[in-house]
Amino acid sequence: MDNKYAILYLVFLITVPSCGVKKFIPEGESLYTGAELVLDADLPKRELSALENDLEPLIKPDPNSKILGVRFGLWAHYKGSKEKPGFINRFLKKKIGEKPVYLSDVQPERTGNILTNRLENKGYFYALYKYEVQEKEDFSSIKYSLEFGEPYRLETIELLGDTLEVIREIANDFDKTLLTKGTKLDLDALKEERERIDSQLKSKGYYNFNPDLLIFEADTNHYEDRKFDLYLRLKSNTPAKSTYPYTIEHINVFPNYALNEDTTDADTVTINGIDIIQEGKVFKPHLLEQYILFKEGTKYNPRTSRLTSNRLSSIGNFRYVNISFDQTDTVRLEDGTYSLDAKILLSPLSKRSLRAEIQGVTKSNSFVGPALLLSFQNRNLFHGGELLTFTTKFGYEQQILAGDREGLRSIELGLQGSLIFPRVIFPGPVNNRFQYSIPKTKISTGFEYQNRTDLYVLNSYNASFGYLWTVNRYVYHEFNPISLSVVNLARTTPRFEEILNSNTFLRRSFEQQFISGMNYTFNFNQLVDTEKKNAIFFATTVDFAGNLFKGINTILDSKNPGFVFGLEYAQYLKGEFDLRYYHKFTQEKVFVTRLFSGLGVPLGNSSSLPFVKQFFAGGPRSVRAFRIRSLGPGTYRPLGADAGGFFDQAGDIRLEGNMEYRFPFNKYLKGAFFVDAGNVWLYNENPALVSDVDPNKGRGKFSSEWAKELGVGTGFGLRIDIQLFVLRFDLAIPVRKPWELENKRWLQSFNFGDGDWRRQNMILNFAIGYPF
Repeated sequence: MDNKYAILYLVFLITVPSCGVKKFIPEGESLYTGAELVLDADLPKRELSALENDLEPLIKPDPNSKILGVRFGLWAHYKGSKEKPGFINRFLKKKIGEKPVYLSDVQPERTGNILTNRLENKGYFYALYKYEVQEKEDFSSIKYSLEFGEPYRLETIELLGDTLEVIREIANDFDKTLLTKGTKLDLDALKEERERIDSQLKSKGYYNFNPDLLIFEADTNHYEDRKFDLYLRLKSNTPAKSTYPYTIEHINVFPNYALNEDTTDADTVTINGIDIIQEGKVFKPHLLEQYILFKEGTKYNPRTSRLTSNRLSSIGNFRYVNISFDQTDTVRLEDGTYSLDAKILLSPLSKRSLRAEIQGVTKSNSFVGPALLLSFQNRNLFHGGELLTFTTKFGYEQQILAGDREGLRSIELGLQGSLIFPRVIFPGPVNNRFQYSIPKTKISTGFEYQNRTDLYVLNSYNASFGYLWTVNRYVYHEFNPISLSVVNLARTTPRFEEILNSNTFLRRSFEQQFISGMNYTFNFNQLVDTEKKNAIFFATTVDFAGNLFKGINTILDSKNPGFVFGLEYAQYLKGEFDLRYYHKFTQEKVFVTRLFSGLGVPLGNSSSLPFVKQFFAGGPRSVRAFRIRSLGPGTYRPLGADAGGFFDQAGDIRLEGNMEYRFPFNKYLKGAFFVDAGNVWLYNENPALVSDVDPNKGRGKFSSEWAKELGVGTGFGLRIDIQLFVLRFDLAIPVRKPWELENKRWLQSFNFGDGDWRRQNMILNFAIGYPF
């Protein structure tokens, strides 16, 4: 099937259900296809565009949804509503069906009134609307036209009642007002100003104040054109307790709180004015006190309370954190404030937990098999919120459907232990410099055994010491000043020895056994704001290794400068950059773009990065049209790759770009169209990958021709999203293969009827979670 027939086939698939909708429309009804909004006003283009964005969501009802111009949901509803629909049609109606939206369901007069009312709330008074129904056969749309003029704009603003203490407090920060000269008479702007004032007063102790106590009054009588004066005052019946600040008098903390628990026998330890009440020693008082930001004698501040809650929650030892404030009496203190008692209730999690997880692994390189994960946690180990974790993993994979390579096996065993202290282990006080959350100190060590039965047995050991912390809800840091790993190629098969003998770069990457360095990771994540229309995720990692030992050996004039403790060490500099942009058309229709780049520079005695530190391309979280770790380096293609390959293809440099459009079929079933491009390259030339004799070997070093060596793929995905986890199936086709001759790299035809073509070009990826 060549390109033109594939296109005709696609057009046929789209046209059939589209035409099928029309015949189901009842006589006398017209299918509503949507509305057009026209704004007739002499305003700047940017202002009109902002108004359109604000008004268009008010136009209801929404027409039946379309995907690539096709009303699949409506078609499924009609087919499933027939007298004898059959099982498949009933299933499709239930899962993706949409009830039809007819013109008779639309109330244009009501919509017009809603639109003009919104304009008045934005400051555009005396607006007129009209609508026009546009019919074409059995389909109809509505054109709404709104005519209005300039908005009313602020000339002056005045604060009334300055004899009151609370009004004087407002006046002290009134230079920060959001309502400046020229501001429109916008109801939302007035609400924002009231909330700003409320936040300002709360931060100064006004515990009982709320924004509804403030009233705005607009006066247009002094002007002939569209201007107004604004007056701000308190409601006449404002309670007196709302106009005075509050001071925290007592602070009680219960680290082992439970409902209906008797605390009469509990011990009380007071540290810096904070009473910590517990039976026995559930949590060390001097450590717990460090997480509480508000102190005895300070004024109430909700921000300090929120930050304290964040800090206590981040310990990871408590199921619930509840902070409440109680008014103690109605008598004012000597400083003119009223008093509050703070109560902090901490309900701990179970001290120990054991979790077992069984996974089913399937990879695009035809390896499948089970994996068992066991995790044990011991919380509050030393009564300071410490978390001890042990994780073990056993995985078994076997390659199937891979021709003469079928039957290959991979066995993985792993043990990882970590101890996290919810504070900084460092000489000198640094915890109080962090308000949002106190950094954690993490110590970890582990062992991993990997047996590729036809290739090698690899043992690796690792240990690290570092810090991790969040600056705010968007920013995360991790710094490991100590990061150690030892890799031991314990056994190799004759076949793998043959591979290593022909590829010195690969042998060197396995021989460099000792990796000692430091690394730093930075994450900026706006996805935590689920309502944000345009969100960015950015992550970068920098990894150094071997430089300390290089310097020591140079100073000592070592006879074996590339070795330490009898082990050859790796020396390199590695950096990664991951940038993603999410644009939401609606809450579930999202266009995502991603750019990833990674660079590893071998230094000193290293000609390439260690194998465990190299980059890979291909697979369910990379370029999905190529099997996992099978793309590159550069234009290289190993012999026997179509039969399953014999080792993972890796590089020192990785570039990758992805675009994906996500859309829903229903609440749980989602779809996606995607395009991926990328590859990996070597930093230094590998002679084993250059051959004028063997056409299957190509250059793997990065060069100015990198853009011509990108692998490109496209495809369609289905995702089952049940919130707890996402099952993802992505079917992809490579449209550009970098290892082919330059004039034959782009896909020439789609031969869906050919079994061999499908096996070589249609790659099914199965994974848990979204790719990015």
